[in-house]
Amino acid sequence: MQAEPLSTATGQPMEGPLLITPQVFGDDRGFFFESWNQRRFDAAVGTPTTFCQDNHSRSCRGVLRGLHYQLEPEPQGKLVRCTAGAIFDVAVDLRRSSPSFGQWVGARLSAENHQQLWVPVGFAHGFLTLSEHAEVLYKTTDFWSQACERAVRWDDPALAIHWPEEGLPAEQPGGPAGQPLLAAKDAQAPSLAEALAAGDVFP
Repeated sequence: MQAEPLSTATGQPMEGPLLITPQVFGDDRGFFFESWNQRRFDAAVGTPTTFCQDNHSRSCRGVLRGLHYQLEPEPQGKLVRCTAGAIFDVAVDLRRSSPSFGQWVGARLSAENHQQLWVPVGFAHGFLTLSEHAEVLYKTTDFWSQACERAVRWDDPALAIHWPEEGLPAEQPGGPAGQPLLAAKDAQAPSLAEALAAGDVFP
């Protein structure tokens, strides 16, 4: 397993998120790889990590889920992978004391590359579906909590996330051209400035 840090759009290394690439063994029968190994993961992130819940979603092209996070007392770290199709996966730094506060990193995760994105506590997470359909599995370090759940807008100009155009088709049912398909709560999510003013960020 190889784990590497990611850099922001301005080239600044970001502490926390990791792109994880497994060692894949393949032949004419198919392939095999370890999708999860507690000992190797703990060594990569530098601290023991306990997961308590696995989630599985299926989305069609143009669906954008996020940017979601949970505050104390039930914050969530997430280990995300795409098992069918492809997505563009994003982590946004919401740690107020961090030098990269308000900046983002992203990675293309797909069934072909088998890569995973580790999104630790302190970050908002979201993804855009790039293929006709995509299935996403992710492990979380705490249970879902409606009381702790928060979101920030996917298109906040202050974040300036570079969502791939191939995930924003010119025409799609249920949404305007060039715009993702969103859940109602994501379409109404506050900006980063509003979340900061409300105290809905991390220390």
